Amino acid sequence: MRKPPSPTGSGIGGEGLFSTVAHHPQSAGIPLAMTKLPPILLTAAVGLLLLCHATWGWVPILDSANLAFHEAGHPIFGILSGRSMVYGGTLMQLLIPAACAWECYRREQTYGFLACLVWVGENLLNIARYMADARAHRLPLVGGLDPEDFHDWTEILSRWGLLNHDTALAFLVRVGAVGLMIWVLARAWRIAGETD
Repeated sequence: MRKPPSPTGSGIGGEGLFSTVAHHPQSAGIPLAMTKLPPILLTAAVGLLLLCHATWGWVPILDSANLAFHEAGHPIFGILSGRSMVYGGTLMQLLIPAACAWECYRREQTYGFLACLVWVGENLLNIARYMADARAHRLPLVGGLDPEDFHDWTEILSRWGLLNHDTALAFLVRVGAVGLMIWVLARAWRIAGETD
């Protein structure tokens, strides 16, 4: 059984996990080109995800899985209360990649952790797209449901009195998503640079 990372100096902003994994003894014999491969792949993945979002507004295959997590969240959170059901889709869509990120963090799999954070960011882009549609109702809903009655973000933002700010809030979520992805890439390249 592996020993969990030391609580001192660890954390997302700290050096504990990232410096421990980056300077792991097993990485000593890896050729330089291989130490650059994970950040190259992460950079390519982020570029592809952003291109898909800019071109189509979604990412084929990945967003089908994200949609399944979203839809599963409604009845799961609906068990808690009827009012929480509408939040369950978005929460589950974020909790699944966040749980994967936590597991990679716990296992000291640095690049897996960073890849899962990219997945969180990609889900935030999806959430922003859905949020921006709260008044327009242009996106099709699963099962052909009427957006006037079943659009999550119409309901959520109406409850909060923020429906008229749907596009502004969506813009902020997009900025946060891209910011998270940029932070991930900066971290990945920094770690790769430390192993040189």
